[in-house]
Amino acid sequence: MTDILFYHLQRQPLERVLPTLLEKCRQRGWKVVVQATSKERVVALDDVLWTYSDQSFLPHGTIEAGSPEKQPILLMTEDANPNDADVRILVDGAEGPDLSGYQRAIILFDGNDPDALASARKHWVTLKAADHSMTYWQQDETGRWGQKA
Repeated sequence: MTDILFYHLQRQPLERVLPTLLEKCRQRGWKVVVQATSKERVVALDDVLWTYSDQSFLPHGTIEAGSPEKQPILLMTEDANPNDADVRILVDGAEGPDLSGYQRAIILFDGNDPDALASARKHWVTLKAADHSMTYWQQDETGRWGQKA
């Protein structure tokens, strides 16, 4: 059964949260697919991952860069899983493929955007009906993530 984690972004943007989550996935030895809704967003996230820290490096690539099967972190818009990822991260309202083939799925959504919030709620209902194990995470006033009921 796939563990599905919803991250309600309110205090930090995706560009700050995503690298931290990717680092944690890689520390566990997991391969990851990050699915966005547009090629432009993939390019922007690729840039973020190259520049987010002077002390860290996240090995990653895009479908357009070639050899997707060799990438430990793959950024793309497609529903495929060419790098045999253990984790799928959905951003910007991407719905993704059937998530049952993954160890974990992470859905990041901007809680300050009413459309993103409505989309995440719809996604929650759909996935809950499919009987996935799901958790909901939200930042407190200090920026720490806490699981909500």
